[in-house]
Parts: sequence; C-alpha cells; structure tokens
Amino acid sequence: MDNTVIDAHNISKIYNQGTFPVYAVNNVHLHLERGEFTALVGPSGSGKTTLLNLIGGLDKPNQGSIIINGQDITKLSANELIDFRLHNIGFVFQSFNLVPVLTARENVEFIMQLQNKKKDEMQTRVMQLFKQIGLEDKMNNRPSQLSGGQQQRVAVARALASKPQFVLADEPTANLDSLSASNLLDIMAKLNAEENMTFIFSTHDQRVIERARRVITLVDGKITNDSAPTKTTMEIQSATLVK
Repeated sequence: MDNTVIDAHNISKIYNQGTFPVYAVNNVHLHLERGEFTALVGPSGSGKTTLLNLIGGLDKPNQGSIIINGQDITKLSANELIDFRLHNIGFVFQSFNLVPVLTARENVEFIMQLQNKKKDEMQTRVMQLFKQIGLEDKMNNRPSQLSGGQQQRVAVARALASKPQFVLADEPTANLDSLSASNLLDIMAKLNAEENMTFIFSTHDQRVIERARRVITLVDGKITNDSAPTKTTMEIQSATLVK
C-alpha cells in the first residue's frame, strides 16, 4: 500500500524585486508519507512558510508539481483548490484565526457545515474532538474567554474536524507560554500516534524540533538538511536559529 501523502517535484516560488528574481523556494523536492511528524526549520526568510503555503494550496509555485494523494494541485483552478483544501488539508495558524463572534464549538463546527455534514455526525465529531483537546467544559466560550493555549487547542480541533489527509501548522507555538506549548504538542503527538495523523510544522521553536521525528532545514529557499532530530541535528538547528 502506498503511504505517500505529498510528492513535490522541482517546485520554486519566485518574486521579482527590481530586475532580480528572488527565490523564496528554490527547486525543492519533497516526499512525505502518512503519519509523519515533520518540522520545517530555518532562519527567518528561509522559505519554510512559503513552502508550507505551497503544499497547502494557499499559493501556487512558478514551476514544479505538488501531488497530494495522486492529484497535482498545481493544475487546479482557484475554486477547485478551495474545495480540495476543505476536504483534504487542516490548517493551524500562529494567530489562531478563530472567528471571534462564534463559540469554540461553533468554530469547530463551521468547517463541517461547509462540508454539508449531517447534524448528528457533527455533534459526534465535535464531542470527540473537544474530549481529545481536554476542553469539554469550554465548548460554549467565545475565543475572548479562552487563554492563548486554549484558543490554539480549539484551532487544532477545527483543523481536524474535516478528517483531513494531513495538518499544516505554521508556527503553532509561537504565541504560547512553555506550559501551553507543551500541552499542545502533547495533544498533536498523541493524535499522530493514535490516529496516524500527519503533521507538518513550520517552526523556530526548539520544543517542536525536539518532538519532531523528521527535521527539514531550509536556507535561502533550498533544503540543506533532511534527517531525524538526533542530538547532533538539534544542536545544528539551534546554532542555525541563533544566527
């Protein structure tokens, strides 16, 4: 059985600044399999968020192909991409991006409503997710009534609501204190282990890097290292991020 989730071939994202092209992502090849817990790391401006956005179909490469479950998403129209993301990809953002006028429960239900899920199916899924993130007693709270860590957990539940093929998390711990970050990573690691859920992080956070089973380093839009986070690798990452 083929466990491939993402196959990216020769992808580049180029911006023109004056007469000189700037490669945010430069000729990247990337293969990811189901159940991976992977961190994209590198200095600011290295291209990790751009690469995450390309994989997630939020942006299109200037060249190359991105094949997800056998479908080349670079060939999809804007409307087709919206539908593809809705049914295949979960997103967790640094700034949470919860709808402030909706309760935590309604924020999670919103994705399933867009998918036209039946009410009883939504209720069952919501209860399961809030139990997994440990916020059953906060379901009717609005985002302003939740801590940053609690809001990010709700954002994770929302990302998982549609039962996506994988979850893309862009700096998910950046705005969290140490305890909240640790709790969030515990939840995602448990989902990864128990449900074989695939997570791909863009991060500067050493706490995320240490939890990852694969660390991909980008510098100037190119992959310069791809390995499991051994102690030596983590020391290299630390040195890179300090620069």
